Amino acid sequence: MILPNGATVAVVDGHRLLLFRNMAHEPGIELLALPPPHLPEGHGGSGARHRNSIANPDKIRLLEDDFAATVCAALNRAAVAGEITELLIIADARTLGEMRQHFHRSLKERLLGEIVKDMTGHSRTEIEAAVRTA
Repeated sequence: MILPNGATVAVVDGHRLLLFRNMAHEPGIELLALPPPHLPEGHGGSGARHRNSIANPDKIRLLEDDFAATVCAALNRAAVAGEITELLIIADARTLGEMRQHFHRSLKERLLGEIVKDMTGHSRTEIEAAVRTA
């Protein structure tokens, strides 16, 4: 994948958010780590609707869904404010599926793509390699 200069990369799982900005000019990829946004505890807009579902039998999954919705809310705010002009999301399938339910139209317009892979425990170099091969 060719990642434009200045594009934001969000690497997410049910517990962590890593943000990067591509500082290299096309077709290069050189990710610079960004400070994570403040994420309030408990979104309440996700997970809660699944409380009695077989798909979410335990509290851990509910917390992961809430975290994904909270991350998406932060990304939505950044997109609406113009802080994110282009975005690539890297997330495991479950987290990405939950996030998709909360994408604001402004975020969808800025979305370059999605990589379905759990990369939060990987190094910046490994994340760069995953983007190159996507």
